[in-house]
Amino acid sequence: MSWLKKELGYIKDSMSQILKAFLIVILLSSGLAIAIFLRFLGTNGTMITFISIIVECAAIILCHFLLRGYVKPNDEKKTNQITKKKL
Repeated sequence: MSWLKKELGYIKDSMSQILKAFLIVILLSSGLAIAIFLRFLGTNGTMITFISIIVECAAIILCHFLLRGYVKPNDEKKTNQITKKKL
């Protein structure tokens, strides 16, 4: 039973990352969802493509801001470590 508490603790600690991942999946599939919805409404294919591309570009920009903290250049990591050691 203690392993279950341990695993639930891990899930609880990583809930923010789970929510970010869920949001990224929704954002990246939003262009397809918009295309399907517009096709259901009977919209012209050119308009479907144009609107879906705009939605996907917006989603990619939002994903960039969400993932910006995970991907840092090596130089920034080294300078952060150096400044932490000096303090």
